Amino acid sequence: MRDLTNPRHMMLKAVLFAAIGVVSAGLLLVESLSLRTATLLVLTIWSFCRLYYFAFYVIEKYIDPTFRFSGVFAALRYLARGRKG
Repeated sequence: MRDLTNPRHMMLKAVLFAAIGVVSAGLLLVESLSLRTATLLVLTIWSFCRLYYFAFYVIEKYIDPTFRFSGVFAALRYLARGRKG
């Protein structure tokens, strides 16, 4: 599969991801409407966003500037093997 390089396709992909997230969150809240569910959903989304930031920005910019990640699994492999892996 080729890399996605068309800016319009990238924007479409971002919009589709946002739509999936909004619809999924909405369905979860409709199924179990409570402050506890909403709080846990917000915390889950926030923590995964911070993990994503760590995996792709912090590691590349501060921990190992020579390594370039190709995706989530590459970042996980890097973390599992350690800096020398």
